[in-house]
Amino acid sequence: MHFFQYCSLIHVMARMKLKSKANMLLLSYVWWVLEPLLFVLMFYFVFKFLLNRGREDFFIFLIIGKIPFLWFSKSVTSAANSLIENRGLINQRPIPKFVFPLVNVHEAAYQQLVTFAVLISFVIFNGYHDFGLWWQLIPLIFLQYLLICGLSSLFTLFVTYAPDFRMIVSMFMMGMMFCSGIFWSIGDIADPQLQKIILLFNPLAVIIDGYRQVLMHGQLLNWMTFAPALLISLGLILTGFGGLKKFDSLLTRRVFM
Repeated sequence: MHFFQYCSLIHVMARMKLKSKANMLLLSYVWWVLEPLLFVLMFYFVFKFLLNRGREDFFIFLIIGKIPFLWFSKSVTSAANSLIENRGLINQRPIPKFVFPLVNVHEAAYQQLVTFAVLISFVIFNGYHDFGLWWQLIPLIFLQYLLICGLSSLFTLFVTYAPDFRMIVSMFMMGMMFCSGIFWSIGDIADPQLQKIILLFNPLAVIIDGYRQVLMHGQLLNWMTFAPALLISLGLILTGFGGLKKFDSLLTRRVFM
């Protein structure tokens, strides 16, 4: 099979997974909208009312941070377990290992299209109408997609070789939730050195901050700020997918252990 055939296979398998999961739930596709809203409302209640923290526009600030994080978290966590979950198919067909994490990544991405539409609706409803610069969302979304693909391939490699690594993935996601600017803004950090460290080494925090700059503040992004995030994402992709290709036969044996 060549590249475009693999792309078609990934697309078809991702759509089949989406339909299968939706058919298992009573509310079906409604959960695509309901799930992120429930998460946002829960955290909004905790931070705004129980902890008495947050700015006047905290709800829209929170939803812009939380929805991209949910895409990131669900994609990477799901993809990390993709080879183990598909051991039956791996036993029947000689499919390259990189296909399976990408199927899960694309499944979450297709669902995210609907979720992003909900996000945009909330942003417009709350009075943010600087549409002229919203084209910047396209490269931001693509950059987040690259980051997701990179981490997904790497974690797939680790989890397949050592299933205990799933615990580390869970802890990693918890850490990323609190360290990626979902509940705070990079601009609010007083220490410039700490700001620099976050901008250099936490791609997700930079991406979420970019979403807010575009949707809330109508700003033209400084794309050089995203260069480290792009380099990290590409490095993860090369390492992760390179490892999946190099250790293909070893991973097959690990799946059935």
